[in-house]
This record gives sequence, C-alpha cells and structure tokens, in this order.
Amino acid sequence: MVGMEQPDLTIIINLLGRVIIRETNFEASEYIADYIISRIQSFKPTEDRPFVLGLPTGSSPEIIYKTLVRQHRNGEISFKNVVTFNMDEYVGLPRDHPESYHSFMYKHFFSHVDIPPQNINILDGNAPDLAAECASFEARIARYGGIELFLGGVGPDGHIAFNEPGSSLSSRTRVKTLAYDTILANSRFFGNNMDQVPRRSLTVGIQTIMDAREVVIVATGAHKALAVEKGLEGGVNHMWTLSALQLHPYALIVCDRDATLELKVKTVRYFESIEQSGTDARTQGPPLVYRPRTYVPAPVGVGKFHQPHITSEIAPQKAPKDLRINTELNPSMEDDELTPDSMSSRMVDSAIGGLDSTLKGDLFFDHMGSRVVSH
Repeated sequence: MVGMEQPDLTIIINLLGRVIIRETNFEASEYIADYIISRIQSFKPTEDRPFVLGLPTGSSPEIIYKTLVRQHRNGEISFKNVVTFNMDEYVGLPRDHPESYHSFMYKHFFSHVDIPPQNINILDGNAPDLAAECASFEARIARYGGIELFLGGVGPDGHIAFNEPGSSLSSRTRVKTLAYDTILANSRFFGNNMDQVPRRSLTVGIQTIMDAREVVIVATGAHKALAVEKGLEGGVNHMWTLSALQLHPYALIVCDRDATLELKVKTVRYFESIEQSGTDARTQGPPLVYRPRTYVPAPVGVGKFHQPHITSEIAPQKAPKDLRINTELNPSMEDDELTPDSMSSRMVDSAIGGLDSTLKGDLFFDHMGSRVVSH
C-alpha cells in the first residue's frame, strides 16, 4: 500500500522461522555443517567458555557428521572447547550394541574429532534409576548455562527426538514409550525383528529443545514432506511436535527439494525469495553472548540410586572410564573416507569395548530413508 512503511525483514524471519531449501540431501547437509562451523567459530569458545551443542543420531545427520569430521581434519574447526548433549538413547540396550546411540556417536563423530571425553554427555539407558538420570541430564545442561545450538531431525510423523505424536510441548528429559510406527520403522536396524527393538527410550523434552538459544532441523526426503508441511504451515500441535518450533525465535529448518513437496508453492517461493534477496541465515541467528553458568544442585530424592554427575568445574584430569578415548585421529585414514577403528582399542575399561566385530568396514549411508528415531 502506498505510504505504508515496509516491515523489517529481520523481524519477519525471526517470527516465522528460517527455512533454507537446497536441491539435494547432500547440499542441505553440507549447508548445516558449514552453518554449525560458522557459529562455533563466531562464538570463539575457550575451555572456560565452551560452545554447548545438542546433537542427534540417525541417518539424517550422517552426512553432516562426515562433513564436520572432514573439516576438522582439514584444520577448519576444532571441537576441543565444545560440550555436547545428545538427544536420546534406548532404554535397556547394551552400550556396546551396534544400534545404541553411544555406539553411533563414537562411530560417526566422536572418535574422529578432538572433543575431550569429559565434554560428551549422552543419556544412560542402563542407569539403575532412569528418573534420576533424566533429572541429572537437565541439571548438567543448566550448569553449562544452557544449549547454544540444538541440531535435530524430524520423523515422518513430525516427531523430534523421541517426542512421539501426543507428547507434551512443555516436556523435559524423561522416559518415553515408543510408538508402534517408530518400533516398526526402526526394526530394519534390528534384522527386521520388531521384538528386538527396545520399547522405551530416554529423550530430551520439547521444552528442553525450545530452551536452546537456536534450533537447527534437517529434513530431507519425500517421506518427510508431510511432517514439514504440518510443522511449517499447520498450527502448533502436540501431534506434530516439530510444529512447536513455530514459537521459537531462532529456529532454522534446512530441507532438500523433496521435503518441500507438500508445501504450498507460495510458501516455498517466499522462503526462497528471502535468501535471493541477499539475507543470509547465518546473520539471523541469536546474539552469541556468553551466559554465565548457573549453579544447579544435583537432584535430591529422585531415586535412591542417583549419584551426581561430574561437571566441568570439578572434572578430574582423566576422563571417566566409560568415556575414556584417544581422540587423536589416525593419520593413515584416507582423506576422502572415514574408517572407524575398533572402539575397544580406544577405550579403557569401557562398556563399549566389544565393538571390534560391529565396527569393521567403512561408513555407509542408509539410502532407504532417514532413521525415524532421534535426529
């Protein structure tokens, strides 16, 4: 309308979320990896001022992790002053099982970069008191001042982490029963035997994710198109937990072309026009201002088995035995391919010590679609 002031584009982007569209899964994953690197570099983390990064598992982030490792090996990025919190873990699955998320993270990422073992935080699905483990996980996040950037994926039914359809949008880290669709989808990782798929998991809650200062979601493939449409164009709905990010001031969703198939043409063109106008999503993130750590006492009375977790302020010089790992990269690795070595040779007295037979061979990508579980 003539005479009416044009709205501030920055405000529009922050209110509606940022959506980046790339032609292929590879291009979308490379964009996210470069984005994460740029945020860490801009933060300029130190040992006393670490960058806190939330991480997923599954097929969706595999290319992202491979790119981050390659860039680390090229000297582009160090994870020495990065603290990580993983989204979830199965309940009752042995840590040395090839489908445990401990195994996944060491195989695809941690074993190949310079992150200190004491900076790695993964939920323990075999803890004697699961409620206490979840409460302690939330306390550890708070002690670090919160998560700076949470990377995640989305399932075909719109769930993020293990927050299945119907999950509370105010939920915190907790024990969660898996939906039938999730068990069915994940059975392909267990020899197509549904009886072998764990029925429960530990997962961060929707509010845990929403409390991160920035959330980046990868959504690739036509089987994610309906979830993307419900998450972006539908209303906020606990049956499509991705939609909660509509209320986050700094949510970035990166899709490949196939994942936009259910979106309205004008929606796609709008988000494409934002990038074409010269607006770089990397300039639209939250201010990288360090938040001092907050003292949070260890949970009391949650369970009789609970033991407070070690924080970086009181961490010993040596890493806990279950995470002791030689993070030096193997110089004999081929430059264009990751080849995980035996975890048992890199861990001392570890519950993951029996992975010799499970980790032989090169990394490979699951072209059958993204793992539905946590992303």
